[in-house]
Amino acid sequence: MRKEYNLKDMKFKSNPYVSKLKKSVTIRLDLDVIEYFKNLSTELDTPYQTLVNDYLKNCKDQKLIPKTIWKKMA
Repeated sequence: MRKEYNLKDMKFKSNPYVSKLKKSVTIRLDLDVIEYFKNLSTELDTPYQTLVNDYLKNCKDQKLIPKTIWKKMA
């Protein structure tokens, strides 16, 4: 390795991974949902946040619509 580099002579390339960046968000999940994914992560040796992301990505790709029923307030 050199002690010094001349950055003025370097040719910079755009980051090929910029489209794959993830954004940190705050989300409220039921405790049983978190527990399910954490247990699954132990079995699969995969971080639980990765499992949640993969599941949500699969839902997006399949264009699944949640079956949430909102009660009207009287």
